[in-house]
This record gives sequence, C-alpha cells and structure tokens, in this order.
Amino acid sequence: MLRFLVGAEDLLRTRFALSPVFELQHLIQALAGPNRQRVPRAWLSRLRPRFEPLRADPALEAMLALFLPGLGATLLAPPPRRYGQTIADDLEAVREAPADAARNEIDFYLRRRPDVSPAARAILTSADSPGRLADFLGTAWESLLAEDWPMLRLLCERDVVHRTGELSRGGWAGAIGGLHSQVRWRNGGIDLLGRPGGEVDLGGAGLLLVPSVFVWPGVAVFADEPWPKAIVYPARGVGTLLESGPPDPPGHLSALLGRSRAVLLVALAHPASTSQLARAFAMSTGAVGDHLAVLRHSRLVERARSGRSVLYRRTALGDALARPGGPEVADVVGHP
Repeated sequence: MLRFLVGAEDLLRTRFALSPVFELQHLIQALAGPNRQRVPRAWLSRLRPRFEPLRADPALEAMLALFLPGLGATLLAPPPRRYGQTIADDLEAVREAPADAARNEIDFYLRRRPDVSPAARAILTSADSPGRLADFLGTAWESLLAEDWPMLRLLCERDVVHRTGELSRGGWAGAIGGLHSQVRWRNGGIDLLGRPGGEVDLGGAGLLLVPSVFVWPGVAVFADEPWPKAIVYPARGVGTLLESGPPDPPGHLSALLGRSRAVLLVALAHPASTSQLARAFAMSTGAVGDHLAVLRHSRLVERARSGRSVLYRRTALGDALARPGGPEVADVVGHP
C-alpha cells in the first residue's frame, strides 16, 4: 500500500488544479479500444464518428505507444501549473518538454513496444516529437472534447468548491474522507489502497488534488517527479453525468421558463457561481446574472456565500420543477 505522510505545512500548501489533457488522453484511449476505460457506451457512441478520421493519423498510434498497463508517459500529461489550467497551457507544456527527458521517456516506451509501426516510430524519433504529439492532441481536443469541456469543467470546479470547504471545516479528514473508496485518512497520513510504494513523505510541499471526469470510477496517483505528489479523483456527480449524458432541460421547463433559464435551473442541482455558469454555457456573465435574478425572485434558486464566491443552487421548489416529468405547470405557477 502507498501512504502519503502528511505534516503541518502540507495542509497550507495543498492545492487544486484541473488537467484538460489528462481528460483527453483517457477519452482517446477509451475510443481507441478495446478497453474503453469504463467510459459509458453512450458517450463513446456519440463521439466515435468524430474519432474515426483521427485513426488515419500515425500520430494516434505514436501517442498510444506511450502507454503501458498502469503506466503513461508524463510527456503527454505534464503537471498542471494552476487551477485555471487550459488545454492551451497543457499543449504548450508538452511542446516545451526538456529534450533529454522527452527522449529518455520515449526510448523507455519504444523498447517495450516493438510492434510500433514505422510511421509512428518516425514521429516518436523525430527531433520535434513533442511538438508533433502536441499538434495531434490539439486536433483531437477540437474534435472530441472542446464542445463538452465547459460543462465538464463546471462539474470539476464545483467539486473544488465543495472540497475546499471540507478542507477548511474538517481538515484532512474532511477533505479526504469522501474523495474515493481507495483513498482514506488514517493516523496523520493518506492511505492509497491497492497501490504499491510504501511510505512517501509530502515533505511540506502539500498535495495536488485534481478532480477528473474520465478517471471515473477509478483514481490515479502520482508519487514521482516531474509531477508533485498528486491524486486525480472522480469529481462529484460525474457518474450521473456520464451515465445519463449532458443535461438537457425537460420540455415542460423550457416552455415555462425559456430555454436559457431552464438550462441554468437544471445545472443548479449542485451549487455554482455566475462566472462558472457563464463559461459552461457560453453566456455573458450579465445575462446569467439576469436569469438567476428571475429564478431567485421566483424562489426556484437560492444563493449563499462560500468564501469569496456567491453560489446558487436550486430550492426544493426548483428541484420539483426540474425533475423529468415535473409537476403540472399550473401547480407550479400557483405555488404560494
């Protein structure tokens, strides 16, 4: 079992970040098969037509060659530098990978992958292999994930708000307790069940916590450089999202409220801020604020401060209206 030893300074230096390229890699591996990484078939069926044109690019095989069971090249998943990490940040880090480190890592995988085709091997052995891999990842992002990322990012950001609150209220026990069944807080340390490695001291550097969509239902752990000590875990609510698909407002809700307000009400099953909702649904912050004001006046949502943010979520009346099949419109309109 791997165990992170935690000191007094580690709580102060623990941080959250997002890794768009980590999500993209997991999705690509699922689409490439045969192991679909437990990504639900409905998502794979929707995305597979977009993925098929990528199969003709030898860069796909080159990328997949840098994975082995339980291992993946950090060249393709550089550690996120900040909470607001974007795919552009990730691709820049791939392109800027130190030449010697990138070459050593590629050689490690190529020695263990003699089946790699000449075309893919040519990409991996080229002088600009990180740049060519980054170009492919950028193309794959636009084809596969760019459209869904605002909603997925919203899910991860809401998880961070929740975990930050747990961390401040209950310390490590509160933050780690509900992270994942394979992660637990015990006697001043974090146990990572089923992971070899013994004891690893965080050394006052803290822990990087990364909410993820496509790591679901598992967990990923980083204990070696160049990553800081990190846990990538499924964001809260991701199982429901993946199994049911992106939320779409019921017809009765759009008819009553208009589509934009209906979309926001459906999304507010969990708390979110005005700016988060604006990014997720490509609306202006002002437009979202206006819609939320109407929903709040109608007692369908409520707001509360969490740290520096003001978060909105549905009321009980909003929950009743937003559920599939919802109540009769007349009942809602006549609600006292």
